[in-house]
Amino acid sequence: MNHVSTRLYTILEWITKFAYVNILWLTFTLLGGVVLGVFPSTIALFAIMREWLRGKTDIPVFQSYWNFFKQDFVKSNVLGIFITLIMVLIGLDILFVHSHITSDFKWVSIPLFSFMLVSLLFIFYIFPAFVHYELTTLHIIKNAFLIMLIHPINNLLILLCLVSAYSLMVLIPALFFIFGASIYAFITMWIALNAFNNVQEKKEN
Repeated sequence: MNHVSTRLYTILEWITKFAYVNILWLTFTLLGGVVLGVFPSTIALFAIMREWLRGKTDIPVFQSYWNFFKQDFVKSNVLGIFITLIMVLIGLDILFVHSHITSDFKWVSIPLFSFMLVSLLFIFYIFPAFVHYELTTLHIIKNAFLIMLIHPINNLLILLCLVSAYSLMVLIPALFFIFGASIYAFITMWIALNAFNNVQEKKEN
C-alpha cells in the first residue's frame, strides 16, 4: 500500500510541476508584452525541462525560471526574429498552396510541402539546441539543422508524440491550457536531448 501511495504521490507531484511551469510560461510571456516575452519564456521553459531530464529534479523552479528568462532575454529574442521569419514563410507557403489547388499544381506543391515539413522539424530542435549548447545564435541554428537532418527516427518520434498529445488535448481542451506548452517542451527536449547525446557519443568514439 505504501508503494502505491508513493507512486501516486510522485505522479501527482509531476502533474503539479508541469502545470506550474506552464503557468510560468504564460505569465512570463505576458510580462514581456507577448512579443518580447514569448521567446525568452519558451527558452526558460526548455531550460527547466533540460534540468529535469538530466536528473536535477529538485531545482527551485521559479528562481531558476526567472534566471533563465533574464540571462537569455536578448539572445532568445534575436533567435525569435529568425524563427518568426521561418513561420511567415511557412504561412505564405500554406496560403499559396491553398490558392493554387489544381491537378497541374501538384508537382509544384511537393517542394513547398517539403520545405514546410523540414522547417517545422527544424523548429522542434532549435529551442533544445539553444539551451543545450553554449554557442552563438548562428552556430545554434546550424547545429539544430544538421542534427535534425541526421536523425530521421527522432524526427518521426517527435511528430508521433506531438500528434498523440494534440489528439488527446482536442478530446479534452482543458489540457491544452493547463499543460500545452510544458508537454510540448518536454517531448521535444527529451527526444532532442537523446539526439544530442548520440552526437556527443559519436564524437568521443
